[in-house]
Amino acid sequence: DILRELNAAQVMELTEGLEDDDLADILQQLPQQVAAEVLQAMDQQDRHRVESILSYNEDTAGGLMNTDTITVRRNHTVELVLRYLRRHQSLPEMTDNILVVNRRDVLQGILPLRALLVSDPNTTVTEIMREDIQAIPVDVEATQVAQLFEQHDWVSAPVVDADGKLVGRITIDDVVDVIRDSTEHSLMS
Repeated sequence: DILRELNAAQVMELTEGLEDDDLADILQQLPQQVAAEVLQAMDQQDRHRVESILSYNEDTAGGLMNTDTITVRRNHTVELVLRYLRRHQSLPEMTDNILVVNRRDVLQGILPLRALLVSDPNTTVTEIMREDIQAIPVDVEATQVAQLFEQHDWVSAPVVDADGKLVGRITIDDVVDVIRDSTEHSLMS
């Protein structure tokens, strides 16, 4: 209700630094005109990432996901991946795995951080990555996403489109929100 009374510049100032999925949730609650003005005020890369989330139903994996991911190729060495990671000021929240993709961004597997940190620098990603991962299709319902997280004890999980292309990831904090909403709805019933 408070955000509805603010102009686009004020909303931008208040939401600066939020993750893409949280910003998308807020924009969905605002009048369409204000949401459009906020999107226009963003730089092109950020706007594209938030618009990709907004294009999915908020009760699906696509609506829950965050587009802030770190990806590498399977032929990279551990040394190269570590140098790449050091160039970042920080890693995205809840990063437990680096996502391995091919040149077309099709998900190939995951590289657990704990394996990366203890591996020989000359080892390739292929040698230590896990290919037995279960990616979440972008159109899976949020309640099913929560069940998958519970079954597999995930901290994060990759989200893919129908072609297997990586579009984002879901983290446990987003799943907790789904569980909380579901619980509140059940209690109210």
